[in-house]
Amino acid sequence: MALKTMSEEQVRTWTRAQKDRWWRDEIYRGDMPQLTIRSAVTGFVLGGLLSATALYIGGKTGISIGVGLTSVLLTFALFQSLGRLGIGKGFTILENNCTQSIATAAGYMVTPLISSMAAYMLVTGRVVPWWQLIVWNVVISILGVLVAFPMKRRFINDEQLPFPEGRACGVVLDALYTGQAAAGVFKARLLAVTAGVTALVHLIASDGWMRLIQFKILQMDRWTGMKEPWHLMERLDTYYYELAARFQWWMPKILGTDIRVLGLRLTLDAAMLGVGGLMGIRVASSCLLGALINFAVLAPWMIERGEIRSYTNAAGAVVAISRVEIVNQWSLWWGVTMMVVGSLVSLLAKPDLLIGAFKAFRRRPGGAVGQESDALGGIELPLWMSFVGVPVFGFLGVWVSHAFFGVPWFLGFLSLPLILVLTVICTNSMALTSWTPTGALSKITQFSMGALDRTNPASNLIPAGMTAEVASNAANLLSDIKPGYMLGAKPRQQAIGHVIGILAGAIAATPLFFLLFLPKDRATGLRSTETLVSDQFAMPAAVQWKGVADLIARGVGSLPTSALISMGVAAGVALVFEVMRIKSRGRFPISAVSMGLGVVLPPEYTFTMWVGAMVFWWMGRKPMAEGSRARAIWVEGNEPICAGLISGAALIGIGNALINVLLQ
Repeated sequence: MALKTMSEEQVRTWTRAQKDRWWRDEIYRGDMPQLTIRSAVTGFVLGGLLSATALYIGGKTGISIGVGLTSVLLTFALFQSLGRLGIGKGFTILENNCTQSIATAAGYMVTPLISSMAAYMLVTGRVVPWWQLIVWNVVISILGVLVAFPMKRRFINDEQLPFPEGRACGVVLDALYTGQAAAGVFKARLLAVTAGVTALVHLIASDGWMRLIQFKILQMDRWTGMKEPWHLMERLDTYYYELAARFQWWMPKILGTDIRVLGLRLTLDAAMLGVGGLMGIRVASSCLLGALINFAVLAPWMIERGEIRSYTNAAGAVVAISRVEIVNQWSLWWGVTMMVVGSLVSLLAKPDLLIGAFKAFRRRPGGAVGQESDALGGIELPLWMSFVGVPVFGFLGVWVSHAFFGVPWFLGFLSLPLILVLTVICTNSMALTSWTPTGALSKITQFSMGALDRTNPASNLIPAGMTAEVASNAANLLSDIKPGYMLGAKPRQQAIGHVIGILAGAIAATPLFFLLFLPKDRATGLRSTETLVSDQFAMPAAVQWKGVADLIARGVGSLPTSALISMGVAAGVALVFEVMRIKSRGRFPISAVSMGLGVVLPPEYTFTMWVGAMVFWWMGRKPMAEGSRARAIWVEGNEPICAGLISGAALIGIGNALINVLLQ
């Protein structure tokens, strides 16, 4: 059934009060269950699981993956199946939408953990207590909810902006509940099968799971004398190197450096295949290009010149050259330069996003900001809650930033006006493109606060994290509210659902953050920030934030001449690439931001992501009849397959980390 929408003439000429009355009379489903106990519980549990996968992928790639459509499909299939078994009736369309909103809110809670907070720990060497992370994250995220709802009246109710990602969820929900249920069940089954096969492969390749099965369950070590469990090597080239060492085969090197030191390896990580399938061939190819230029050309050259070298740390231990050291000692600077310059040029090249955003404050009859609409007076979240809550939670955000991280009071309060500015820009961008330029916008706060206080890294990292998190949370909330608006959901219950998702994500992701990235040392029982960045988890988003903080603290003059030259070249190349992309209206094949990301990612991941992107791009180019099974799998099933690859690998990987902790 086609969803009812206003005509362009109605959107342009009607007042907001008229639009609100139309929505109430034509769309609103006030008598349909929405935020029920089962939708809240399902969303809470599903949100916790999906936030865990988002944290796993974020730690590996720095990319925040959306979970909206995945949660829609899983919820629909779950309760359709239970209904057939007579255990319970199926979800209503609004219950499914509510579950999706809760799960999506939970998924976005991992962003500070893999960016600003992880960067703060890397810079200061301080492990932040878990309860401080939860309190700070929840306070800032609720502030985002309170900031978002007044904007909802303008961007969604009045301007009727598209919010493409949110609209896609609304269209899928409408299709599932109005005659295309079979297609939804097929996609859910595709997701489940892919996740199952992926989980099985990664189970065989996991040392923890194999130790549990072989040593604890089957007791194989007793009658075989095995000291280590057998498992499939995730790095497939390990088998070659074992044979090469035994039979004196050729060991591949570049300018005398073993390519394993450079990170040029082959990995069996299905999650990266899924991430690549979601990001597309252009972004994946740009990442691969950046990785090859850095690790196959520049890094060996700099090692040969002595710009990158081993050293003795404060504890007296020799730190050998590795992929992590290559990034930290030299490559980080030109990679971050490409990301920052590319994202800023991309943002500034879209003046309609900036100008159009602030038109939200222009008054017009029946649509002024802050004007209560009588038609929705008992349906919308009351504006007084935002007018009271924003100052209260803004003060709480500044207080916890000062109390937990030592941010000076005046810098905390100075960052609050930026929240409104950045949120409006972020929301308008999300409304038009499904893109939130939080990376570029956070650097505005980071450099602004850093110019006022260069000595305290928290002064730029924490306020920037706060403004970025509020802006992205508000923008993503409005994207989640869009399908509810299309389907006639109750805005008040959507707000409550989003808060439930915030709590679910914080409770699920924070303990997992410590288990995955900050495990206790077996000898001392203490946690160390030295484990945050590893070969398994590159933490590229945190590395980028740390790079900017280090640059602010040390100044450009502290960098090697070769690094300064590379930054200048990278800035120029990023500018040229972004201008060419804009001039070609997106047809230019290289993304400067993605190329910079490829520098800080492990090259084995960038290659695997490129393979995943290439498979779906190649299959999508093949002629396929409408309604054919091939099209249902490779075109319409792109997201379910990728979600299955990610969730299957992530859940086994998380379980493997937990088992290794428990079996110490």
